[in-house]
Amino acid sequence: MTSPWLVVIDAQRIFADPASQWCAPRFAETVEPIRELVEEHAGRVVQTRWVPPPVKSGSWLPYFATFPFADRSPHDSLFDIVDDIAELRLPHTVSEPTFGKWGKGLQAVTGSHAHLVLAGVATDCCVLSTALAAADAGCFVEVVPQACAGSSDEAHERALEAMRLYAPQIEVRD
Repeated sequence: MTSPWLVVIDAQRIFADPASQWCAPRFAETVEPIRELVEEHAGRVVQTRWVPPPVKSGSWLPYFATFPFADRSPHDSLFDIVDDIAELRLPHTVSEPTFGKWGKGLQAVTGSHAHLVLAGVATDCCVLSTALAAADAGCFVEVVPQACAGSSDEAHERALEAMRLYAPQIEVRD
């Protein structure tokens, strides 16, 4: 098996700011575990950013009707990586207008059948969506619970339980 790639999913202000409707309440607790993982994966690190789709259609129309605060330019500072992670100057950034980050952008960096280690937010949305899509594509996926935060503690735990069902393609480090 090849050396793993760390994927730091959406460590952005929109998920860290307590005033945001999308705040992951335990976001701050993920920073130190993420920093340790970055050191451990020296150079084999990708950070991702969620950005709004340029054209809203289909299910994105009612989504943005429900969450109009997030309908901004992809360059809005709300979508910036938080300072504690940005200062690490990670070598690769993939921005996607999708919850799941597994796609052509991430695949171009890691390769098609990569070994991925996932950290970031939200466990119950973007981490889960990325893990499932990557496993379906043939990747081996590890999820580090201490380096992830959900929209709530309960949602975080439910997402981890769901991902455990996909062993051996997805492993949740206990």
